[in-house]
Amino acid sequence: MEGSAAPSEASTRRPKRSRAQEQNTGKQLHQEKDGDGDNRAKISDTSEQVNRESSPDDFDEIRPKAKRGRPTDGTSGMAQKTSDQSLIEVVKGHGKLIPHVVKNWVERYETDSKPAMVELLIMLFEACGAKYYNKGDLLDETDVDDVVVALVNCAKRGEIEDYQNSKKKEVKNFKENLESFWDTLVRECQHGPLFDQVLFDKCMDYIIALSCTPPRVYRQVASLMGLQLVTSYITVAKMLGAQRETTRRQLDAEKKKRAEGPRVESLSKRFSTTHEKITMLEEMMRKIFTGLFVHRYRDIDPTIRISCIESLGVWILSYPSLFLQDLYLKYLGWTLNDKNARVRKASITALQNLYEVDDNVPTLGLFTERFSGRMIELADDIDVSVAVCAIGLVKQLLRHQLLPEDDLAPLYDLLIDDPPEIRHAIGALVYDHLIAQKFNSSQSGESGSSSEVHLRRMLRILEEFPQDPILSIYVIDDVWEYMMAIKDWKCIISMLLDENPPVELTDGDATNLVRLLCASVKKAVGERIVPATDNRKPYYNKAQKEIFENNRRDITVATMKSYPLLLQKFISDKAKVPSLIEIVLYMNLEFYSLKRQEQKFKNVLQLLEEAFFKHGDKEPLRSCVKAINFCSTESQGELQDFARNKLKEIEDELIAKLRSAIKEVVDGGDEYSLLVNLKRLYELQLSRSVPLESLYEDILMVLRNFRNLEDEVVGFLLLNLYMHLAWGLQSIISKETISEASLSSLLSKRNTLLDELGYFLNSATDYKEGNKHASELTCRVCCIFAETWFLFRRENFSKTKLERLGYQPGADALQKFWELCQQQLNKSDETEDEDMNREYVEETNRDAVMIAAAKLIANDVVPKEYLASEIVSHYVMHGASVAEIVKHLITVLKKKDDDLAGIFLEALKKAYHRHVLELSRNEKIASDSKSFSGCKDLAAQLSGTFIGAARNKHRLDILKIVRDGVDYAFVDAPKQLAFLEVGVLPFVAKLPASDVLDIMKDVQRRTENVNTDEDPSGWRPYNIFIDCLREKYAKNEGFQDEKEGTPVRRRGRPRKRPNMPGKKLFEEHGSSDGEESISASEQDEGKQEEEEDEDAPLIHSIRASSKLRSLGASREENKGQTRTGSSSKATDNISASRTSGASS
Repeated sequence: MEGSAAPSEASTRRPKRSRAQEQNTGKQLHQEKDGDGDNRAKISDTSEQVNRESSPDDFDEIRPKAKRGRPTDGTSGMAQKTSDQSLIEVVKGHGKLIPHVVKNWVERYETDSKPAMVELLIMLFEACGAKYYNKGDLLDETDVDDVVVALVNCAKRGEIEDYQNSKKKEVKNFKENLESFWDTLVRECQHGPLFDQVLFDKCMDYIIALSCTPPRVYRQVASLMGLQLVTSYITVAKMLGAQRETTRRQLDAEKKKRAEGPRVESLSKRFSTTHEKITMLEEMMRKIFTGLFVHRYRDIDPTIRISCIESLGVWILSYPSLFLQDLYLKYLGWTLNDKNARVRKASITALQNLYEVDDNVPTLGLFTERFSGRMIELADDIDVSVAVCAIGLVKQLLRHQLLPEDDLAPLYDLLIDDPPEIRHAIGALVYDHLIAQKFNSSQSGESGSSSEVHLRRMLRILEEFPQDPILSIYVIDDVWEYMMAIKDWKCIISMLLDENPPVELTDGDATNLVRLLCASVKKAVGERIVPATDNRKPYYNKAQKEIFENNRRDITVATMKSYPLLLQKFISDKAKVPSLIEIVLYMNLEFYSLKRQEQKFKNVLQLLEEAFFKHGDKEPLRSCVKAINFCSTESQGELQDFARNKLKEIEDELIAKLRSAIKEVVDGGDEYSLLVNLKRLYELQLSRSVPLESLYEDILMVLRNFRNLEDEVVGFLLLNLYMHLAWGLQSIISKETISEASLSSLLSKRNTLLDELGYFLNSATDYKEGNKHASELTCRVCCIFAETWFLFRRENFSKTKLERLGYQPGADALQKFWELCQQQLNKSDETEDEDMNREYVEETNRDAVMIAAAKLIANDVVPKEYLASEIVSHYVMHGASVAEIVKHLITVLKKKDDDLAGIFLEALKKAYHRHVLELSRNEKIASDSKSFSGCKDLAAQLSGTFIGAARNKHRLDILKIVRDGVDYAFVDAPKQLAFLEVGVLPFVAKLPASDVLDIMKDVQRRTENVNTDEDPSGWRPYNIFIDCLREKYAKNEGFQDEKEGTPVRRRGRPRKRPNMPGKKLFEEHGSSDGEESISASEQDEGKQEEEEDEDAPLIHSIRASSKLRSLGASREENKGQTRTGSSSKATDNISASRTSGASS
């Protein structure tokens, strides 16, 4: 106890300033992260001597106040531990020791500056990864450039280690520790060495010099240290600035008492000294800025550029008196055009922090004027995260009223953009600016509650978009998260029911408000109103599900009494009824019983029945069927019985109306009533079985006896017969015992349907393309045929009691089926576009036909020999959606290990045959025809399916395609030799060099006794093919895998337009002598790395070209490849964001 009470001799001798610093350092000790390095090394002899002269007891007084139960000798042990490690070892792995190590080093520096200086510089070099052993040069004041050249030579010899980017565990905190070391050093030296104009001047000279060297690791670490020094200088300058302000106030107060005196003189001297220190610090900041930042902010390495911009943002924000001026702000503006998304994001984030401070805004006026256009453009950036940040920045500009309203027009278009993150960010902006009007100083004097006012503003926004429910839903989804009024269901219903509103709703407003109500209800219970890009079912946790269930209850209670009134008011409006009826699906029907509102529920069902028979369009009918089925299954007790009885009444009434409509047609009346009721029957049969036995013969009679009915009527007659047949099959399969009568009846109905379809199949194929049959009815017949064959496919019933039901179409029927499919596929794009607004368009377009045909192959309904190759031959003929269907079919065929080679080759032959037929009808040059390019595209897409490991797995298939393709091309040569170029050549590129040589020998052997000069044009494809084989073989390496279609390297949104160059704030931004950042060799290195990262196929082709030159290949053989590489690079440059000088 006595020993602990008596202060040590060393501690009593220590100056007051040192003790204060030591206590401060002790506090910092517990805030540092501890590294995990295990290496230990002895420090220099000079350092050891200094440590030996100092006692471990020196650290007793700097130990922070011990917590209860802490050993009293812990800090002494730590001090002993620091004496055994060099500076670099502490930085690499012992962050907690940094304050002690720095304090010890400062003491050594004050005792003997030269050895301590050498020790610090050695640490600086080692932090960069260099091994510099000649300490005598540093003692002899050797020129900085000479030392840096020696360090660069070390890097060239490979004597370098990258700690910053290392994955080793022992240096995982290297970056943080290095920043902490320099920050602690600056703080520890603020009362002495920081201003001696020796220590930090020397360090800055080496840091700036190393930051401009070619080795990337030198530039990375030197930039890190230099940027941290400026940040630490700012910290000290701010403290000195506070002291200067305090001294100034004291001086002013003292001068009021007496003009002169020792107190005034002392305060004046302190004020001038503090001011000089601040000025010196600012000069040091400028030195690093001009020597390091202005070069490294456009370094080839994006991580260095990011560090520079992030640091500049911190400097401007924390020390605006120096940095908040256009001289420094312009760099943030210029880097808004950087090609790297993370750099652009760093610049935007820095600007967001600046605009967040209201006091900064007046000074930012000129900067905002020059760069606001670029900020708005970035809201549509190719990178989603950058775009979202940019939208947040635009919100801040709006908050300060720095943007005119006209500049925001392009942003509103992003409300219907693809990435949800961007849509929701724009939604937040639209809500704040247009709905809540948070940025407007003068609020409009609109009457009504806040919810009603916000809803009316929302309706004004929806008016700006076309009367398209999909676009309106997108906008509603964007603002739903931020707009509370959109969840005020009572207010929305009140606005819809109000007979005498202060501002009358137009019909369009009412329609949008109904859609808004339905969408809000869906979102509140966890339903998606906008389809997701990944089509995955959303996952919700237990708490979210509870919220959704509570919302379902609130919706039911809010709408229970007023919902029947809404239905009754808008029951005749086909635009509003579907959305209104869908609301029933998201109610908790149990509350109708709990709240004693049974009559309201019955009223709803009565209105649903009325709506079902009042409308004849798809959307209202489908909504009614869904709602009635929901009520009959989800309600309870007496209400459920009522709902089921109501459903039975609807079925009976529908059958009666159908019978009446058929009689009207038989009597020569109008077909409209029959069409509408057939649609109602079809919608009902999509979800449940309807008893049609009494109507079956009447429907057949109409179909057989009235062949001149409208196509749409015939289509729905066939559809309902098919649905009745499908429900009958389902009934038989689900029964345990099957009667012979029911089985015979089902077979009879199947054969009857196939006979009727066969009639339309035969009649449709007798007409030329463009007849009325090559339209909606054509598609209906194709799809019903395929679905019927699929239902009764043989493999489903083989070796079962129902084996009689198995069916497989004959070759003749299959051929006619595909001819009918081709009629629909070959419809012109103009006709297809005209049909886009047609009802049931998704069931009667090209996609539906191709899906029906592909389904037959994928499920082995029909033999693949004929139909599979026909489908694949149409891969690239009918647009992206059809191509995607064929692509999925090819994937299925690959998994089944089918005869891919045979299918692909037959598909290529059929595409080539179409090309030959087109040539016979047209005198156009072969290579310029659409069919010729179609053949080449088909071969490219099919060969593109063999990429990566698939090339080795399917090597024999590829080889078979090539060999059989060569055989086909040489049949009656040279007439079909063009097939070598358009059909075979793309597959050759997937073969190894040995196979290419065999193919080349085989092809040349076929022409040994043939005079190819007699018909040069006919044999030209052969010569091209041989030249390409030679070129491929000369490369003697695998061929580059090309992704199918246009290569896309990023995820998310499609590229819309290249970034426009940002406006320059100063003319001198061009190249200057002081801003040459890297050497020519580094530029070449940077360009090469950019090409490797951004356009891999191009760099591979460059390597291949260099090998060709080394083999002495002719220039002509390289023309095609060079042209391809150039065009690829040009396309990449156009599509990517670029900036002048971003990575000079």
